[in-house]
Amino acid sequence: MSAKTSRGPLQNTVRVTDELKRQFDDLLHETIEKDVLEPAQKKEFYKRCMQLKNAIEKNREALLKLNKTDEPAPVGNYEQKKQDEERRLVKMSRRLQTLAETLANVDESVKDGPSPSNQIKDDGDEEDSGEEDDYEEDDNAEDDEDEEEEEDENELDSTIREFITIGDFHAQQKEDLTFKKGEVLHILNKKPDGWWLAQDSKGNKGIVPKTYLQVYKKGEPSPDPSEEESEDDGEETTDVKPIKPTEESISQLNSSKKSQEQMSSADALTTMGTIPSGFRMSTLAQLLEQGEQYWQHSYLKPDKKPERLELQPDVCKRDSSGIQSLPTRISLILTLWSCKMIPLPGATIQILSRQVRLCLFDGVKILSNIHTVRASWLPKHFKTWTFSPRVTGILPSILDGDCFIRSSNQSPEIGILFELGVTYMRNSTGERGELSCGWAFLKLFDVNGMLLPTKTYELTLNGGTPYERGVEVDPSIIRQANTGVFHQMMTHRRQPRLLVKLRSLNTRRRDMLNLLPETLVGSLCHIRLLAFYRQILGDVLLKERKSMQNADLICNPLLATFPRLLEQTDIMDALRSGWAEKENSLKRSQKRDREFMKNAFIHVYHDTAYPLLESIILQGSKWKEDETEATRWKVIADFLKQNREKDGSLYFLLSSDIIHKPFDISEITYDFLDAARKYDISS
Repeated sequence: MSAKTSRGPLQNTVRVTDELKRQFDDLLHETIEKDVLEPAQKKEFYKRCMQLKNAIEKNREALLKLNKTDEPAPVGNYEQKKQDEERRLVKMSRRLQTLAETLANVDESVKDGPSPSNQIKDDGDEEDSGEEDDYEEDDNAEDDEDEEEEEDENELDSTIREFITIGDFHAQQKEDLTFKKGEVLHILNKKPDGWWLAQDSKGNKGIVPKTYLQVYKKGEPSPDPSEEESEDDGEETTDVKPIKPTEESISQLNSSKKSQEQMSSADALTTMGTIPSGFRMSTLAQLLEQGEQYWQHSYLKPDKKPERLELQPDVCKRDSSGIQSLPTRISLILTLWSCKMIPLPGATIQILSRQVRLCLFDGVKILSNIHTVRASWLPKHFKTWTFSPRVTGILPSILDGDCFIRSSNQSPEIGILFELGVTYMRNSTGERGELSCGWAFLKLFDVNGMLLPTKTYELTLNGGTPYERGVEVDPSIIRQANTGVFHQMMTHRRQPRLLVKLRSLNTRRRDMLNLLPETLVGSLCHIRLLAFYRQILGDVLLKERKSMQNADLICNPLLATFPRLLEQTDIMDALRSGWAEKENSLKRSQKRDREFMKNAFIHVYHDTAYPLLESIILQGSKWKEDETEATRWKVIADFLKQNREKDGSLYFLLSSDIIHKPFDISEITYDFLDAARKYDISS
């Protein structure tokens, strides 16, 4: 038997992959050699790139169809080898996709067909069970790819010794080398931590950060300091040893006209080199601090015309079962997948949390409440933020990456504004604040007025504020880019970006969303609770009042206090947990009875959320104070445990050992007039 016939299907597929890898390496080598491509060369490279990508995809499809039983002889670790081979193919395919995008973006004329876009994946069924696992595998492959690209770049730079400085640097330690912008330095030793040993024209030696350096080409004019406004003199990327500035270094680095006292916190941190120049103080966080206008509970109230105190159509149109469903122009689910290549601030500030704030936006004004989702990250992949889709059990809803979006606004420019932020504390002063690490805007309607398809979108982040244009999050990435296609490809992959997915609604969720106000953005795991609140509110306002003109105080603890839960998500999680336990204990016939379900929800609310809101042992909620959050959650967990043991909260309310806040009539009173005064839909 020949060697060829003795090989199994997996081994043959591996051989094909090896040949594709050789072609891939040849293609990359040719693009690196040609820093400037003629139009005909660009078209030829683009064509080869897409042909090779198609061949890789076909080989991957063949690989996925393989089965262990097809092998002529036993193969050890078959599934692992198959996964490793698929990872190789995915990695090559992604890098070819990036190369194709780079070639296409250089000259639109090179493309024979539709260009690669940020719409990277079509959706199948909403409940596709394997989709998330596949996407996580792709994420891992992308992380490996980024690491390989960094190694490739280091290999390219290893023989280059002459670099020109792109900004002023003042020594922070005695072994550092001070230099001015435009000086040519000779690099003696390139350390992997990003701090290189250099020698200036006077023979002085010292350590310098590589982010201040750019490859020097003889005959090339030095950068003109007046060209840019002291643009990123102190930038640093995550692979650079953090600078520890002193008060003197702040003064030295501040070349602008503003004094240190007049500088904003973001300006000071940028000047110190702690953050990239594209960072700003968070726009959406500042709006939330200014008042309740963009808080979720402001949009949950019934829409009323203050001058007549009449309920708007979302409540007053009702059938025999109560509040009527109200379809809206925008009604969809958004999933936050991940944030990639987000720069990490320097060691002079402590990062308390990472979060994404989102809202509806038309490019001029905010059109909804501002919703916040907290991100997670791993030390190994500190540039990548992740989220927790489909929050269940006791997992905090603040981590829920699944959000609902609802609006009837008719603006053709309406879309979703995302702002990535970090809550920080300065080690030297204890000052707290929130920085924007970039923003992105996803317009929801195309030029024909059609809603965007349900796909996964990769959005490149912009620096500055949502009202600034053309600002890079980290301009050093662009400055370090070469004119070569390969370098452009690597630069594209290093751009900070956000991956999100638009999803369609199933019938059950659509029915619940249609019970909510016309405009609202929130966590998907809260839909059921919000729908119950709206149903109960509709019943009270429409059925239990003497007339539609009656504006007397309404005695209802749930209506009086429920909006307060929306700004205390841990208590909301307690209610969600309590309701899930209650619902699991109900019979199927009971679940079909709407009135029974509403009454059961009221009972659960009185046993969970209401006592916690009025308890003095629960500390006030504070954004990202770990000790306070841990203490609150321990109190809530103990309370829920005792509730289960004692079959309700009556013991808690009547116990002499537990102190409550002094009673206030507002705890049980829903003020119709007060709600009308506080919320004006015309605004």
